[in-house]
This record gives sequence, structure tokens and C-alpha cells, in this order.
Amino acid sequence: TLIPGNQQEPLFAEYGVDPDAFWAEVEALPEYYRARGEVISRDAAYLHHILTYVEAGIFPGLTNAKLRELGARLVPSPGIPEFLEDTRRHVATEFASEGISLEHYVASTGIREMIEGSCIAPQLDGIWANTFLESAAPPGYLGRLDIDEGPRPIRRIGYVIDNTTKTRAVFEINKGVNRNSAIDVNARMSEEQRRVPISHMVYIADGPSDVPVFSLLNQRGGKTLGVYTTSPRNNFRQVKDLQEQGRIQGMAEADFRPGQAAYLWLMDSLDQIASEIVEARRRAFSDIPNPPGHV
Repeated sequence: TLIPGNQQEPLFAEYGVDPDAFWAEVEALPEYYRARGEVISRDAAYLHHILTYVEAGIFPGLTNAKLRELGARLVPSPGIPEFLEDTRRHVATEFASEGISLEHYVASTGIREMIEGSCIAPQLDGIWANTFLESAAPPGYLGRLDIDEGPRPIRRIGYVIDNTTKTRAVFEINKGVNRNSAIDVNARMSEEQRRVPISHMVYIADGPSDVPVFSLLNQRGGKTLGVYTTSPRNNFRQVKDLQEQGRIQGMAEADFRPGQAAYLWLMDSLDQIASEIVEARRRAFSDIPNPPGHV
């Protein structure tokens, strides 16, 4: 969504790995394990395969710090990250008297450490993405002194996000779990108690893994935009299919520079949502009855 290519390209380039060969292996992994009577999550298959490459010495010394370093090499889509700052400033300026602010979050099936190392990270208020662990807590670790042995090559999968857990991220933002860890994402809350109503959200994405979130926002009054690229990969048809299926409300090239379709669509959507918030507040105040007068 925010970069034109695959996030893992700097990783492959660093270690001289053929990305087409890697992804072909990943695509075949579910059948490979099925033939052996084993089951692997299709969504997590590429993460397991990265760890296999580490163990085989193809990605030697791949640490989380190295992943963040590789993230700094990611080339963003046109207009990013400036667009994120522009939208935040626009809302703060146009609706300053109303106290409305804008927050940016990423929910990605990519690698969190690479996102954290990218030029996009400073503009983000939160990240949901896959993580790796460099060490595992051993049995009885609670009764032992924790000794920091420094960075190690990644060896375990930590957090996994897929098409369904992306909706969990939306609900965590909706309920404010990301701002207050004491709140359980499964806790029952009235709409008035929720920090960010889903109707105040805009979701921008480009693939089938985003369909559950698209559906959620479409059902609850949010706004959805599908973005596509033509180079280095062409996913126009994929996004067009989402539009034809009614999965997204708008469609534009992933070019976020001023004057481009994505920029105009998103800025207009932000103005719409902010204006609706202002109008809802005015209606609420107008419904408050005046106190009885004195005689």
C-alpha cells in the first residue's frame, strides 16, 4: 500500500537471494507439508521459510536490528511519507477549534521491524505486523536472573497478523486498547465508550488479505480505498476486482502526491468525516433542553 514493491526485497538483495525462487517455494509449502501429514498456516508460511533460510545459513546473522536496517532501504510510494504529515496538518488546521486530530496506523502482513526502520515509521501512531524473536524464554525462566546476551539471529515467530487479525487491530484502535492496555479487546463497550468509532476510520489497502477489514468498515460507515501500482508489479486487475465485487468504495493509483486521485479522494474523505463529527456535536448540544426560567 505504501511501497510499490514487496517489503522483503531489500532482504533478498542483501543476501543475494532470488525472490522469485523464494516465493515459489513459499507458495508450495502448504502442499509440501500436507504430503507429510502436517499442516502449516499459509499466512505464516513465508515467515517460517525466512527462519529456515536463517538456519540454513542463507540469511546468516539476520537479527531484528538487521531487519530494521533493511527497512531503511524501502522506497515509499510517491508522496509518502509527506502525505501522512500533510493530512495530519490539514485536519489540525481546518478543524483546530473543534479539537479534532488525525492518527495513522499500519496493519500489515509484512515484518514489523522493517516498518519500524522505514522512513514511514515516524509518521505512525501504531503498527500491527509480524515479528520475530531472537531468543526463547526457557522453562523456569521466571525464577532466573535475566542476562542480556546481546543480539542473536532470529529463531522464533513472535506475533503473526493475517487477514482476520487485521480486523482485531481495527477493534483495538476502535476501543482504545492500543492507548490503554487495561482494556480487553473482547470487553463489551457501548458505541459512546469507544475511542475511535469505525465510522471515523479510513482504510487504504490493495489485496485479498484486506477483504475482512474492507467489509467491516463498509458495514459500519467507514471509508475504504483500494490502491494499485503498475510498476514494479501490476496489481490493477486485483484492485479492480475488489471494486467490482463492492469490496471498496474508491480506487486510485498508489500516488499520494497533491493533485493525484488518491490524495484528492482521501483529503475529501477526511473533510467529510471531520464535518460529520462537528455536525454530530452541534446536534447533541441543540438537543440539550434549556433550564427553566425565573419568574
